[in-house]
Amino acid sequence: MRSIWRTPEKGLARDIALVCVADALVGASFGAIAVGLGLPLWLPMLLSVVVFAGAAQFLFIGIVGAGGNPVAAVVAGLLVNARHVPFGFAVGDALGTGWLRRIVGSHLMVDETVAFTLAQDELRLRRVAYWACGTALFASWNLGVVAGTFGGRAVGDTDVFGLDAAFPAVLLALLLPSLNDAATRRAAAAGVVIALVAAPYLPAGLPVLLALGGVAAGAPWQHSRNEASRDGAGAARDGVAP
Repeated sequence: MRSIWRTPEKGLARDIALVCVADALVGASFGAIAVGLGLPLWLPMLLSVVVFAGAAQFLFIGIVGAGGNPVAAVVAGLLVNARHVPFGFAVGDALGTGWLRRIVGSHLMVDETVAFTLAQDELRLRRVAYWACGTALFASWNLGVVAGTFGGRAVGDTDVFGLDAAFPAVLLALLLPSLNDAATRRAAAAGVVIALVAAPYLPAGLPVLLALGGVAAGAPWQHSRNEASRDGAGAARDGVAP
């Protein structure tokens, strides 16, 4: 473990530090929002240590705080975190060997950690980026949550600071890079329509799960694009101009 801290690149360390500051602020908003929704003081702290996934945590307290079913909140969080499966295949070599290292490394796997790791070319730098970013983010996120939790309790009504906007803002920030793809935009738009139509009639949490049906709207578009890509690759392999 010590070897990965010996020669961190200065530029990489600076970028990780900036992301940690931003995540600490988001963590503080998470803690303040959680207690502002009436949730117990210990819950956002426990979630941050055990779950350590901002989007899933915001989604959980948003559904539970609105009176939704905790089971639906857990399922929604698991679905959001399903993206970590392909993440694991992409950065598995950066975790190193040994079951303890791989378990701890898997727990530290978040979007920022994966992004910093994939940006490195050498395996040594990939491991430096992964562990430096993962451990620093874990510390800064949890410190931010603790500060926000006690700060939110002291303030009382956190809505006066507009912190309730942090939840949709974080989710939107996570989604924005994916919206460059037309199939994803179509699926997201369909999911929004489903959630808006279902929200007045169903308990909180269920419209979010039903919105996953929007994936079906993007599937035909993605299938057509895959077919066109295969046809183009086949033509190129056969020496025929597409």
